Amino acid sequence: MTELADKVGLSHTACWKRLKRMEKDGYIEGRAVLLNQKLLGLNVSVIARVKLEQNATKVLDRFEQAVQECSEIISCYSTSGDSDYHLLIVAKSIEDYEVFMKEKLAKLPHVASLNSSFVLKTIKNTMILPI
Repeated sequence: MTELADKVGLSHTACWKRLKRMEKDGYIEGRAVLLNQKLLGLNVSVIARVKLEQNATKVLDRFEQAVQECSEIISCYSTSGDSDYHLLIVAKSIEDYEVFMKEKLAKLPHVASLNSSFVLKTIKNTMILPI
């Protein structure tokens, strides 16, 4: 907090109060620690494009709820275009991803098709917003 207060030119107390107000007002949704994926043994990142059988509200809701229950899926985006969803998935190995795909991903509710791309190299990965 002291470091942040120094950067923005506020006292420690004023900075803390402003931070709390921003949390209360919804500008700050939470706090996170960024972990090193490779050091944790999660050597594979996959972008999976998912098309559902139909786009009815109940179908979408059921799929989205099931995604919440898969810890391997670290991001899920509802998208326009050829796919209904883009998922970012992490795994220890290609073999582990294959097991996840067969046993969980392909069995998510109402999945019509899957297309997976393996990430070769991460160029940029940030949660910093351009403000």
